[in-house]
Amino acid sequence: MSSHGIVDKVAIIGMGCTRFGELWDRSVDDMLVEAVGDAVDSAGVELADVDAFWLGTLASGSSGLTLSRPLGIDYKPVTRVENYCATGSEAFRNACYAVASGAYDVAMAVGVEKLKDSGYSGLLRADPPGDGTAPELSVTAPAAFSLIDPAYCAKYGVDPEQMREAMTHVAWKNHVNGARNPRAQFQAAVSKEKIDSASKVAGRLGVFDCSGVSDGAAAAVIVRAEDAHRYTDHPIYVKGLSMVAGPMRGGMDPEYDYTTFPEVVASAEDAYRQAGITDPVEQLSFAEVHDCFTPTEIVLMEDLGFTGRGQAWKDVLAGEFDADGRLPVNIDGGLKSFGHPVGASGLRMLFEAWLQLRGEAGERQLPDAHRALTHNLGGRPGGCVSFVAVVGDEPG
Repeated sequence: MSSHGIVDKVAIIGMGCTRFGELWDRSVDDMLVEAVGDAVDSAGVELADVDAFWLGTLASGSSGLTLSRPLGIDYKPVTRVENYCATGSEAFRNACYAVASGAYDVAMAVGVEKLKDSGYSGLLRADPPGDGTAPELSVTAPAAFSLIDPAYCAKYGVDPEQMREAMTHVAWKNHVNGARNPRAQFQAAVSKEKIDSASKVAGRLGVFDCSGVSDGAAAAVIVRAEDAHRYTDHPIYVKGLSMVAGPMRGGMDPEYDYTTFPEVVASAEDAYRQAGITDPVEQLSFAEVHDCFTPTEIVLMEDLGFTGRGQAWKDVLAGEFDADGRLPVNIDGGLKSFGHPVGASGLRMLFEAWLQLRGEAGERQLPDAHRALTHNLGGRPGGCVSFVAVVGDEPG
């Protein structure tokens, strides 16, 4: 894939993120006002200083008016984007490229989703009409992702009980991390026994193997890298951005085996090439990945190059991706514990990178954090979009 990238051409100078959760007393407007207000405050700018906005939401508003009305934005470009669960990341990518192009001096990316009041659930479906050639869309998200578990065991000869133990460890780890995060939807550690005994949702996926359905919003202020120190002493520089969409042939392709996301592999390779990453485990301080379901995180460790094929379950059980492991993954709790308001999740991952790289993550602060990866996907095994970003605390 031909992609020249924008390494060190733009920087984040401010971010904001609401608490995620069942926010029955907060509207979309309330969350947007809070996230955007915190972002401009941390950047030391006024809302009027922002030249253009990109708003990501799956189903919590139509058009840029969703943002301009509650914030009183007068006659500025506000673009609403949607790309499944990678919607917030898509807003960020567009804002970054707009600044890098020279079209705008200051841009903002915003993501928001209000799911709880809508009755939305991963077990409910409202797909657009199709021609019947995408059979993977005929099942729920938990059912589709549950297929990873038996497929992985079959391909790599993993005992199902060992795979179950690895899936449990992912959920346990992310809840331990989320318990130290005051913005997380679920702020309590959960025992492995409770995870294992939870009611089943699809296949061997229990309740604790699935990410939370949440409300929330997040926002980022982006400027040219050479201007960043006019606003903050500690900007975060964008090293690589990659978004790819797959051909969605997995449900009909006899070669597809549900043990990989080819879109993730492609976007990771592209982002690494842009950022000059040759050994992600050694060159990254931590990663935020799209753990929509526990077997997803296991497979992502391989697709993102954090371990070898068929090895991730062993590394998970060995604690390699725990907070004190060789490459911490989802130190803020991930989708599993922080929650998953679709349009905001990608920016929430970047918010954790913002905190960690500035040394502002509090109780969960990692030592010597300098470079981070965020990964966000939308869709399901066999057909998805995938986003990977690499950001760092220094240029070069």
